[in-house]
Amino acid sequence: MPDNTSNHGLGVALVAAAAVAWSTAPFFVRLLPLDSFTILFWRGAFAGSATVALLVLVQGRSSLTDLTRMHRGGLLFAVFSAVAMLLFIPSLQLTSVANVAIIMAIVPFAAAALAWVWFRETPRRRTVLASAIAVLGVAISVGGASAGSDMKGILLALLMMLSIAGMTVTARRYRDTPLVAAAALSNFLGAAASLPFAQGVASVSAHDIAILAAFGVLQVALGLTFFVLGSRHLPAAQAALIATLETPLMPFWVWLAFNDAPGRGQLLGGAIVLAAVVADILGDLRSQASLNRRTDEALAESPSVRRE
Repeated sequence: MPDNTSNHGLGVALVAAAAVAWSTAPFFVRLLPLDSFTILFWRGAFAGSATVALLVLVQGRSSLTDLTRMHRGGLLFAVFSAVAMLLFIPSLQLTSVANVAIIMAIVPFAAAALAWVWFRETPRRRTVLASAIAVLGVAISVGGASAGSDMKGILLALLMMLSIAGMTVTARRYRDTPLVAAAALSNFLGAAASLPFAQGVASVSAHDIAILAAFGVLQVALGLTFFVLGSRHLPAAQAALIATLETPLMPFWVWLAFNDAPGRGQLLGGAIVLAAVVADILGDLRSQASLNRRTDEALAESPSVRRE
């Protein structure tokens, strides 16, 4: 039982770290005067290479066979992840940040529903309630933004949301699949799909290449690797809920780098999202502690234990 508690805590920490890494995307995008598909190509190329390097560093060269012998779970994760990455920047260009952020906040519900349909993982009431509160927090956080509602952008954001939910549930479902290798593959797939639409791949300056490398390594490679490793130990709905910390953290990096201070609504909404996630995690810790206590009491009362 202690091992389960430890694994759960590790899962929470890793998914939270993934949310922090993912939240830096607007910071990097602001630094790059490039079209979205050029950014997607170079970011995917650097992120895929960095993920492979991490894989070899941790597991040795033999781990490279995971890339060439990818099974169904890994391929499915790679496709979901690549689609989500490809849709993110175009959706922001075609509709408002408010629309995209609110749609992304639905991921915990979509992940919970998909996990129930796919392998009958019943979401906990506490997590569902916390997810609903997080959606409210995101709505407050972005409520003051421009309300542009282009249907193409909304459709892309909805597809992205479903892809993220699918990625989350796949990581939970196929725990024994080498999903870090699948994460590397997803970045290469995204880069390959972006290349035909990129306008200036060969003319990117050295300065922008350095920013793109940091973008790929820090925001994508580390974020996706943390998420893959952490979501193995968490229910799909809870992993998706913790990942919503990305949304209120996005304005923080922009404010830190560009002195673009978040408004009161963003601060209030971010606090609500953070409170919902923390409340869900603390509820888990209390439930686990209670379960451990009951287990210890039952063992203490066992005849075999008393004889010893």
